[in-house]
Amino acid sequence: MYKSILYKILFFIVMTCCFTMNSQVLRKRTTLLMGGRFDISIVDKDSLSAEKNINVVIEEISRIERIISDWKSDSQVSEVNQNAGIKPIKVDREVFELAQRAIKLSEITNGAFDVSFAALDRVWKFDGSMTEMPSAEAIKKSVEKVGYKNIILDSVNSTIFLKLKGMKIGFGALGEGYATDKCRKMMLEKGIQAGIINGSGDMSTWGKQPNGNDWKIGITNPFHPEKLIGTVPSKEGAVTTSGNYEKFVVFNGKRYSHIINPATGYPATGLCSVTVFGPNAETANGLSTSMMVLGQKEGLLLLQKFPEYSCLMITDKGKVIKSKNFSYKL
Repeated sequence: MYKSILYKILFFIVMTCCFTMNSQVLRKRTTLLMGGRFDISIVDKDSLSAEKNINVVIEEISRIERIISDWKSDSQVSEVNQNAGIKPIKVDREVFELAQRAIKLSEITNGAFDVSFAALDRVWKFDGSMTEMPSAEAIKKSVEKVGYKNIILDSVNSTIFLKLKGMKIGFGALGEGYATDKCRKMMLEKGIQAGIINGSGDMSTWGKQPNGNDWKIGITNPFHPEKLIGTVPSKEGAVTTSGNYEKFVVFNGKRYSHIINPATGYPATGLCSVTVFGPNAETANGLSTSMMVLGQKEGLLLLQKFPEYSCLMITDKGKVIKSKNFSYKL
């Protein structure tokens, strides 16, 4: 959910050409936005037009970052956090509706996803410095200010109020998914027929490569990051992955992930990565994060509530598990 505690697996995008029929060209640019890497690929009529549209995408993502970032002190979300326990803060409708959707997801997942996770105390260390588990008391205390039920939304006045002092909300990678979806919609409205917006592994795609082939998305093998488990075609939709294989600790033979359950303060266990496929990157990101926390059984039950989405899970022991509606051949 948040970059400080959630490692986002970067996908390999397999592109077979850059210049092909119908005078279409593919242009790609990599830049740093929203605290992470964005890879923006646009198929357009010529190079100049493609580069201009990449600039439009970057400007839009930067705009979204300015209003929803929880680490920019002058953002609307930061103003909400600074006034926790004090007063409601009026926000743009865009921010309000994003908060509405985040809280709804928090409710559906019973807190496995929690938009107020930004208030979590970092009692777990994944930098190699931990020699023993935190105490049960410290873990319990770490989540005292976390709780989506203490967020009050006023739709009439478009305000957000955090009831407890010290509470914080943060959209993190959910915001990245929202930004990629928003930019895809913007490009389609401009008549741009194909492209990929990849925000640190939260990916929105549409159309095809200039040669008429589908985009091919390579899924990283979490045990051998230089290799792929396989590739899947993507025409218009979203692909997101949440994973824990680079940051974890082991105590008494049990592996503890850096992805923390916001309801309990304990790390997720059992799954190494979850990749979710569906129409919307914002929702897919929320699902992949939640499923990591919930584990295999409960995660698959959650996914059944979202029939347009499918998933591929990899357990800590390397077993690959697919949802029943997973239709891709790896």
